[in-house]
Amino acid sequence: MKGKTPVNIGVDGIQRSKASDVKISLDVAELFSTPTGQSVLNYLKSITIQMVHGPEVTTEALRHHEGQRYISALIDQRIAHAHRSKK
Repeated sequence: MKGKTPVNIGVDGIQRSKASDVKISLDVAELFSTPTGQSVLNYLKSITIQMVHGPEVTTEALRHHEGQRYISALIDQRIAHAHRSKK
């Protein structure tokens, strides 16, 4: 398999070039590295990852909330990826 470029799958599960994937992560990390960005990230976590539901939650509401949690967690994963990529 000489000459084949390895497939790069990003932290979001999307195939793109490694350079593009790293740039996205670096941009996200820079955006959320400011005090305002940290405040926004903390807010997003408070309404997604840190939110819990009781047994009365509907399937639809739970699916909606899990999608929100995914996006919030993806931002954290992108920031961590950016820090790893700088090394």
